[in-house]
Amino acid sequence: MIAIQAVISDFGGVLTSPLLDSFGAFERSSGIKGEELGNAIGAICARGGENPLFELETGRMTEAEFLSQLGDELTAAVGREVHLRSFTETFFAELQPNERMIDYMRRLKGRGRRLAICTNNVREWEARWRAMLPIDEIFDTVVDSAFVGMRKPDPEIYRLTLERLGVPAAQALFIDDVELNCEGARELGIRSVWFRETEQAIAEIEAALAEN
Repeated sequence: MIAIQAVISDFGGVLTSPLLDSFGAFERSSGIKGEELGNAIGAICARGGENPLFELETGRMTEAEFLSQLGDELTAAVGREVHLRSFTETFFAELQPNERMIDYMRRLKGRGRRLAICTNNVREWEARWRAMLPIDEIFDTVVDSAFVGMRKPDPEIYRLTLERLGVPAAQALFIDDVELNCEGARELGIRSVWFRETEQAIAEIEAALAEN
């Protein structure tokens, strides 16, 4: 087995608290259920042919446009006026750094591994999420879907991350809390850890690093 030289981590849900906690906070404050959000996105997609979330996360739609479309769809679906202007504030108020995982990444850096973040994200959120952890201290590169115009599990975003790290797929390890994203990385020959909780992920990462 070829030794791992680089570790690629997702941001939300790996280096932070679970994203479901943030969506739950929005649900409680707005009265809009997660299922209703999903149905509204599906309805917009069916009508327009493009998934608005994918358009948002690849920088082809602004946050304001996305929230406006979604608010209009929810208003029609639930029969009351729905405004999503507070969504981002509510989402980030609940999102907390996963200090245990961040410290582990710092130690991996000290052990000589190259590190990257590969994240499906929103262009307008960049300052908010980067302020949550010491990006430049720990990570050699950041590949943000909203700035590169592609998102996980598109193979090209993994290839770009590998290129920026300067390592082949066989020398990289990928961590994500979305199993589909891990499967996409594995299809390119990148070993992957599906993050469910911090201790489980660290144990699986250490096991992979020990293979050589």
